[in-house]
Amino acid sequence: MSKARRHSDSAAVELRLSSAARSGLRFLFLLAAAWLAFPSGGRAAAAAKLDGPALAQLVREQRPTEVFEASGLLRLRNPAGKWWKEVPVRLTVQPLPDGWQSHYVVYDAHGAPAEELLVIHQGSKPNRYVYRPPGGKVVTLRGGEAAVSFAGSQFWLCDLGLEFLWWPKQRILGSEMRKGRPCRVLESVNPDPAPGQYGSVKSWIDAEKLALLRAEAYDASGKLLKEFNIGSVKKVRGQWRVKSMEIRDALSDARTRLEFDLIVQ
Repeated sequence: MSKARRHSDSAAVELRLSSAARSGLRFLFLLAAAWLAFPSGGRAAAAAKLDGPALAQLVREQRPTEVFEASGLLRLRNPAGKWWKEVPVRLTVQPLPDGWQSHYVVYDAHGAPAEELLVIHQGSKPNRYVYRPPGGKVVTLRGGEAAVSFAGSQFWLCDLGLEFLWWPKQRILGSEMRKGRPCRVLESVNPDPAPGQYGSVKSWIDAEKLALLRAEAYDASGKLLKEFNIGSVKKVRGQWRVKSMEIRDALSDARTRLEFDLIVQ
């Protein structure tokens, strides 16, 4: 909590990781839909030959092996193009016997937890979103119920759980290059979208690294609702650095950027 308060006015939070936390970092970038150089070969190398359901399952089965924690900022931009708010956030990823859970905590100006989300993935069971809104009571949500804004941002709770990868209909649309990487283009179709919710999500998955590089969410009529992109990724003196990832509301052009400055030692 004190770390989030101490860095609340900075552009990013730097976190130095021990070797024991590297598997947690690896999973963080999958979970957050960002890119890191995962070891290639084996199952990842076979991704180019898989059909849609098998590829979605392969990505879903990525899981952490160690507890991992990271701090960062949610930065909000209004439709007029002004970055007007920064929200400190902390993420803890923890393995479970049959899955994993990710815990997001948003802090207020005094460093106190203001909003919390626990996303629980357990085998083939539906994801659970245990959510405490600001000033509210804890509720447990599933599926489309989790189409709720997190911390006033363009990220919905279900975005943070990559809910679309659990939808029953998954199909490959083809192969494309994104950010200089070969990707499989996966379309995930919502079996029962409510008005205003996602009807389908098109995602670009690195064929070797099994990480999302981009995603586009559409309503049931095919209108673009949101776009997700990672920011710059650099290797500096042998260390990978991820600067940001961003989600944009295609209807209003409001944006949210999640910023980290993570260093793997």
